Amino acid sequence: MGETSGMLYTVMQRMLLMPVILGAGLFCLGFPGCAFVSNSDGGDTAAVDLYYITGSKERREILGDLFMLLEQERYPGESRFSVVQEIANEFARQKEFRRLINFLTSWINTHPDDPYAAYYLLMTAYAYIQLDAYPVAALYFDLIIKNYPDLLVKDESIHYIALKQLITLVNDQEQLAWYYEELISRFSGKIDLGVSNFMLGQAYERTGEWNQAIQAYTKVLPFYETVVPGFPDAYSYAKRLVDFNNSSKDWTFESLNSLILTIQECLDTGNSARLWRYRAKVNFFARTWGQDAEDAGMAEFNLGYFMGGNRIHYAANLDTASNANEAYLRTWGWSEYVSTWYFCFRKIYFPLNPDIHGRWEWAGIYYGEKF
Repeated sequence: MGETSGMLYTVMQRMLLMPVILGAGLFCLGFPGCAFVSNSDGGDTAAVDLYYITGSKERREILGDLFMLLEQERYPGESRFSVVQEIANEFARQKEFRRLINFLTSWINTHPDDPYAAYYLLMTAYAYIQLDAYPVAALYFDLIIKNYPDLLVKDESIHYIALKQLITLVNDQEQLAWYYEELISRFSGKIDLGVSNFMLGQAYERTGEWNQAIQAYTKVLPFYETVVPGFPDAYSYAKRLVDFNNSSKDWTFESLNSLILTIQECLDTGNSARLWRYRAKVNFFARTWGQDAEDAGMAEFNLGYFMGGNRIHYAANLDTASNANEAYLRTWGWSEYVSTWYFCFRKIYFPLNPDIHGRWEWAGIYYGEKF
């Protein structure tokens, strides 16, 4: 141990000790593993050596010295780890990522019991990222999670690092849900739980696992300040689904036509109390056309105040902006200040409950004429 450490120190004095950062910048590329394996029967290894002895004269000398040290290290441990770490660093400094990959994967194949195998695989994955081979990198990160015990490197969990990479590299939603479940259950103290649970809900929603999606979205609600990149309305989206799931849903109509006929009857008779009962009890809005879509506006008010003494009129046909999922009915006569209100009717998207999915609701009111 002492002799090897001294020799290694001498070699390192000749090296340019510049850190090489891979991937997300978490690691210096110093990790053990070597495609070169000396023949125990004394056979010729020069052909294998030549592939790995690369670079300028100085760099080749450094690699040669390191491989000589590695050949002397027959047993696993920190000493051998340090030698192979410097070999891997040297390949990275030279941007010889293919040699580095061969070096590490061959070492793992010939030393399956090496306690640092997961570390070698992690660095192999980062090397593939340097080559823009992202799908291959994802395979190695996945292999680490599912086939190797966790290992701490610089006080950081290799499984945590791999999972953080996988959620950015993988598009398969079932796999993505599994990765987020692992992150949340094992590393809750290191992640944003609001973001992670929302993305877990998204993955489950895309695979049609609606019960699991609702459970995940429910866990987003304590984090009302959650900001999810790419999802500006993430929190309100989760809240709407959870609130709707927990509601009675007794205001919904089987068809748009039956909903409109009921609304028109209430307007014709001036029955404000009955009309108000048909509004959506969850996520109902009342806002101007220019207000933010996430702003419910004055969703709770006394409808009778506006209908009392007024004859409310409505258009014979739905507005031309109506479509298969959302319809608008222009009404007027409400107030001397804002006479025109557009009733917004919306098709319900809720696959969790087939009896409700596809029905219609009176979702809200837009004040004033359309822009």
